[in-house]
Amino acid sequence: MRLDSRNFESLDDSIAAIYRNKSPHERLRVAFGLWSLAKSMLINSLRSLHPDWKEKKIQEEVAKRISHGAA
Repeated sequence: MRLDSRNFESLDDSIAAIYRNKSPHERLRVAFGLWSLAKSMLINSLRSLHPDWKEKKIQEEVAKRISHGAA
């Protein structure tokens, strides 16, 4: 498999082995934790960039961005 030079992120083999040894429940828990962190970071970023936005507008923008525009 050839790596795309435009993709600067790749999973280290030792990390991949760790995830392979986790149960499906553990992998899902990790994925949800990462999703929650990304959502929290996005909320805080939007609050910082748009202090005039009401909470409803922030939540709508977060939903739109996380769903890739589907929300």
